[in-house]
Amino acid sequence: MSSSRAILLAILVTISAAFSLADPDALQDFCVRDTSATAPIINGFTCKPAAATAAADFKFSGLQKSGNTNNKLGSAVTAANVISFPGLNTLGVSFARADYAPFGVNAPHVHPRGTEILYVQQRTLYAGFVSTTNNTLFAQTLHPGDLFVFPRGLVHFQLNVGETPAVALAGFNSQNAGVTAVAKAVFASNPAITDAVLEKAFQINPELVDRLREVIMAT
Repeated sequence: MSSSRAILLAILVTISAAFSLADPDALQDFCVRDTSATAPIINGFTCKPAAATAAADFKFSGLQKSGNTNNKLGSAVTAANVISFPGLNTLGVSFARADYAPFGVNAPHVHPRGTEILYVQQRTLYAGFVSTTNNTLFAQTLHPGDLFVFPRGLVHFQLNVGETPAVALAGFNSQNAGVTAVAKAVFASNPAITDAVLEKAFQINPELVDRLREVIMAT
């Protein structure tokens, strides 16, 4: 392949990648997810017939109440994505509410399919993400009215640094951004990652691996 063709191919690949960073654009006005369908279409969901679509399909009231933070992490996330809010199907956006007990944490996690923008509604959070370059931490203390953005696919977290409950709202550029909790993915996978991998990766003994599995699986 000539150098000019190689350069052109590289440019085309780069442009294609740039346009694949979020959900693909819809080819119709709307496509409310048909919750009666037994099997989802790959990378999407079956549409409810237009004639059966109603205004109520585009309303979601699930974020009105705070989530139950009575757990070991002291946090709860209520998602408004295509699974819980069928009207979002094919629209490339979703939303969430995060509630934090005093000193509660939304533990390190990633969203593999979406960038997140967080809005602090109540109290004060310490939030940040870790880049893939030298594992650099970018973190800030956030107050009501502040925004913070977590780039797609990067490990990030939030901590309520106050003695009273906190609330934040989050938007995503995907109808289903997905979430992988780092600790659970590593120590509570199903089936389990072999102990030898975890012992070597974290430089810990077998007893501590077992203890971490027990603790994390209980959260």
